[in-house]
Amino acid sequence: MEKLEHINSTAVPMPIEDVDTDQIIPARFLKAVTREGFGENLFRDWRYNSQGTPIPDFVLNNPIYSGQILVAGKNFGCGSSREHAAWALYDYGFRIVVSSFFADIFKGNALNNGLLPVTVSDEDLGIIFSAIEKNPGVEIEIDLPEQTILINEIGWSTPFEIDGYKKMCLLNGYDDIDYLLSIKEDIKKFEIQQEIY
Repeated sequence: MEKLEHINSTAVPMPIEDVDTDQIIPARFLKAVTREGFGENLFRDWRYNSQGTPIPDFVLNNPIYSGQILVAGKNFGCGSSREHAAWALYDYGFRIVVSSFFADIFKGNALNNGLLPVTVSDEDLGIIFSAIEKNPGVEIEIDLPEQTILINEIGWSTPFEIDGYKKMCLLNGYDDIDYLLSIKEDIKKFEIQQEIY
């Protein structure tokens, strides 16, 4: 995975609540076994009509919005536990999803695949949506080491929580296997000590 420390980016606002994983990536596109290629079908049934033509009103088809940050409504990633939802968001180019609540399984899948879910209060989520509405080019800064989200243009910031292990993995670009490989010498030493005793 790519390392994630600081992101300064514009954002895509999607103030829709209860977005489930089947809306993020419809089940009919889950046939591949690698993580690549899912981005083209991200929000497929909202992005395109039945003839495959882009739906102009959907935010991902609006050229004024872009960036590595998706700002979503409350209860993002609910529904089935498909890991492909995180794959699709990451493959499309998102590195951060901001919401006031994430479904637990989606949150875990996101963290395991290099996608940072940032949880803010309902009030702070409203502030972020308002800032983007006033200026679609506003930059949002995510500082993972300091665990803060900032919008310097409006003088606003707030902290966010993240599991310490997952934070370390994101900062180093590790998945769980990479982490184990990074401490293999320590594991060997531990095994040798166990044999001695």
